[in-house]
Amino acid sequence: MKIQEKKKAYLLLADGQWFEGTSIGSEGTSGGEICFNTGMTGYQEVYTDPSYYGQIVVNTNSHIGNYGAVDREQESDGPKIKGLVINDFSEMHSRFEADNSLDEYLKKHNIVGIADLDTRKVVKSIRSQGAMNAIISSDIAEVEKLQAELENVPSMNHLELATKVTTKEPYLLGDENAELKVAVLDIGVKKSILTNLTDRGVQCKVFPAETPFEELKAYNPDGYFLSNGPGDPAEMGYAIETAKKIMEEDKPLFGICLGHQVIALASGATTFKMHHGHRGLNHPVKNLITGRSEVTSQNHGFAVDRDSVEQSDNLELTHINLNDNTVAGIRVKGKPVFSVQHHPEASPGPHDSRYLFDDFIQLINKHKKK
Repeated sequence: MKIQEKKKAYLLLADGQWFEGTSIGSEGTSGGEICFNTGMTGYQEVYTDPSYYGQIVVNTNSHIGNYGAVDREQESDGPKIKGLVINDFSEMHSRFEADNSLDEYLKKHNIVGIADLDTRKVVKSIRSQGAMNAIISSDIAEVEKLQAELENVPSMNHLELATKVTTKEPYLLGDENAELKVAVLDIGVKKSILTNLTDRGVQCKVFPAETPFEELKAYNPDGYFLSNGPGDPAEMGYAIETAKKIMEEDKPLFGICLGHQVIALASGATTFKMHHGHRGLNHPVKNLITGRSEVTSQNHGFAVDRDSVEQSDNLELTHINLNDNTVAGIRVKGKPVFSVQHHPEASPGPHDSRYLFDDFIQLINKHKKK
């Protein structure tokens, strides 16, 4: 079926802007916070990243779908996005390894999308006015009715979402005879993060988000890891309390993205909702310890307040985002604890920051020798 024969779909932004396009994926109505990702590749990894739960993603790359979808390249058990906005949607794909076309994949997972609209205008609105809610529909064509539906979409600010995407039961990954064991608090973990740990000879036990510290400790791990994930970190009192207890135990702790923000909050710093967040594969970060700069993959709409870190007696700023000088990494003074805002596993993205996993392993080994 040609794209011009497809059903119409509509996108309404909270600022009142109305866009008409064509329906892709499942038909229906879906709302969430609209954001944009600047990556030119890796759309499937983006859609399946649990950190995007509750959000509508705009791909800034003009052509999406040309290499289909491959089941093994998911970062979780399926897409976590609430909707998809694309300029030119490719109905055909040329990758021989693909298990499905992207349209088939979206339909399979009930993801509502819209294509054939000016994504540059949508992105410009987000960049100038800031993050806002939006709604996509192929069922509702009246602005007033969609506006009523949009008003029911919750604000991402003060929204706890990690418990929506976490594992229901603990599970083990890696060699059962591994010399190193890491307890992972799953607040929205990506599979490739766990792979980066197990590939380094670590056995991971992954725990649900609200698991008490005592249960993590009972696994007798050599280190702890706090994962990425969605939502407002300030609303995650349970994880902040767990991070405090981990730091009291004085074993190595590493956090990425949301985990980084939780560690900062547990250390007395504060977080804030960003104007429109960082999402893409090309964000420059400077390592203040080595003086080197890295191209990084990022996905976050909240950040750690830099003043609260620099005024802290127990935190040290280790990385900064060179685009806007926001906090990209910290470590806790006198503790084997560090974290970064960006994604060193970088799926999708550059591998400049993968050394951070090696740093974590070295920290664990050094601590074990004490």
